[in-house]
Amino acid sequence: MKVIVSRDNPTFKQLRLLAEDAREQRRQGRTVLDGPHLVSTYLQRIGLPRLLVVSESGVDKPELLALLDRHRGLEPLCLRDSLFREISGTAAPVGILAVIDVPEPPPMAADSGCLLLDAVQDAGNLGSILRTAAAAGLRDVFLGAGCAGAWTPRVLRAGQGAHFSLAIHERADLAALIRSYRGRVLTTDVDRGQCLFELDLVGPLAWLFGNEGRGVAPELAALADARVTIPVASAVESLNVAAAAAICLFESVRQQRIAPGVPHA
Repeated sequence: MKVIVSRDNPTFKQLRLLAEDAREQRRQGRTVLDGPHLVSTYLQRIGLPRLLVVSESGVDKPELLALLDRHRGLEPLCLRDSLFREISGTAAPVGILAVIDVPEPPPMAADSGCLLLDAVQDAGNLGSILRTAAAAGLRDVFLGAGCAGAWTPRVLRAGQGAHFSLAIHERADLAALIRSYRGRVLTTDVDRGQCLFELDLVGPLAWLFGNEGRGVAPELAALADARVTIPVASAVESLNVAAAAAICLFESVRQQRIAPGVPHA
């Protein structure tokens, strides 16, 4: 395999730029998967990546050797450990990266549940929400203006492979989606909504969650069919948006499972 030892190597410079710069990721329509779990998940659900990159010290690790054996159709690139650390976003990189083309999302599934995100800016929150959405059986996730880039390495790490089970639509017009959605649109409100556990959550739902600090923009919240409040102890002002999304989505899952006449997976 080809080994790169110099920081001046053009291929290394391109890899570092792609790993660090969200604008470059959007321009190229590509991103970087960091670590064996993401690389393996991509292989299982999507196929071969565009490029595999390993570190010098990672070449002989059994876990990575097994992954390389499954990528026999792709010759990996090897980076000196110091160069690999410059690209990897983790403190102790395992030693494998992949460059992939960002998947183009298919059209929204008709009458299905979905998730709408308004200016969720923290990469950890966004990745956690995507992971929860996949676990709850949703397919379509729409990211409005101000959201963190869904395909940045930090969000990918937090999502733990959930991206490859979802149709992720970035830079979406949330207002237009809410107006055209055939089911009910529910949004969270700290204290002015109906109690989550008293609502009927059976049927197609679009859940709208907002920014970590200001919540959902008022003009979007006004378009929702109902506002939902999660009851919390009086000493607590509100929940983290990722925690709130998990509670709402899985209360809906619970109700769907026990609803009479609703087929269960």
